[in-house]
Amino acid sequence: MSSVTATTTAPAPAGPAPERPRPRLDWRLRFGALSLIWGFSFLLIKVGTQGYAPFQVTFGRLAFGTAVLAVAMAVRREGLPRGARTWGHLAVAGFLLNALPFSLFAFAELTIPSTLAGICNATSPLWGMALSLVALSEDRPTRVRVAGLGLGFLGVLTVLGAWQGFEGLDARGTTLALLASLSYPVGWIYVRRTLAGSGHSNLSLTGGQLLLATVQLAVVTPLFTTLPARFAVGPLLAIAALGMLGTGLAVLIQYGLVAEVGPTTGQMVTYFVPVIAAAAGIAILGETLTWSTPIGAAIVLAGAALTQVRPRKPA
Repeated sequence: MSSVTATTTAPAPAGPAPERPRPRLDWRLRFGALSLIWGFSFLLIKVGTQGYAPFQVTFGRLAFGTAVLAVAMAVRREGLPRGARTWGHLAVAGFLLNALPFSLFAFAELTIPSTLAGICNATSPLWGMALSLVALSEDRPTRVRVAGLGLGFLGVLTVLGAWQGFEGLDARGTTLALLASLSYPVGWIYVRRTLAGSGHSNLSLTGGQLLLATVQLAVVTPLFTTLPARFAVGPLLAIAALGMLGTGLAVLIQYGLVAEVGPTTGQMVTYFVPVIAAAAGIAILGETLTWSTPIGAAIVLAGAALTQVRPRKPA
C-alpha cells in the first residue's frame, strides 16, 4: 500500500471533541474508493517505470502527494509541526514509511508483475505482528495470532512456489517487494514509539513526513539517475495519479475512515488491495498468474486477518 503514518501518531486533544460535520459520502463508498486507489497503485508504478527510472517515479509520487496534503493543510488552516526533535523523527518516519518502500516497490516492478507486488504488500500485517511481539511489550501473543502468523508465511511460500524450488521466480524483485512490505511496520513501530502524543494532528505530521521524504528523494534522484531524453506522457500521468490519488488523497480518505468507523474496520482495506491489484494487472496489463498465486494470496490474507484478532478485554 501507499499508506503513510499509522493513525495513532497523535491522540485527540483533551476535553469534549467538537462535533464534526457528517461526511457527504457513506463510509462504505469511501472504503471502496480507497481499496481501488491502493489496488491500482501497483499498476501505476509499473506504468511509471516504463518511462522513468524507479527513483524518478518515487520522487514524482512523493512530490504530487505532498502537494495534495499542502492544499488540504491550507484549507484546514493547519501548519507544519514545530521542534527540531519532531522533525528529526519525521525524517526517519519519512524514510521508513515513504522513501524506502516506495523506491523498493518501483525497483521490484522492473522485474516482477504488479500482481505479485500487490500480493507481497499484503504481507505487511504479518511482518508487523512478528515485529510487535519483540518491539512492543503491550502486544502479547495469542494462539490465534501466532497461528495466523504461521499461516500467512505458509501462504507466502505458496505464492513463491517453494515446493518447485522457486522455479521461474525473480528472486531479486520479489525480495525487494517483501522488504518494502517489511519497511512499513518498522516505520509504524518507530512512529508509535517516538511521535505518539506529540500534540500535533495526523495531517500536520503526515504533511511534514511526506515533505521530508520528498526532500530525501530530491537529493538521491539526481545522484543515481539522469534526465530522460524525452518525457513520456503516459508514464508521467501514471506517476501524477499515483502521487495525487494513491498517496495524497488516499491518506485523507484513510484518516476520515478511521475517525468514523475506527482503525480495525479502516485497516480491513488491506485485504482488498491485492485482489484489486491482481485484477488490474491481469485485465489492463495482460499479466498472467499461476494457480499457486491466488491460492497463496488467499492464505496470506487469512493469516494476516488472524494476526489482527485481539483478545477480548474482561468486563
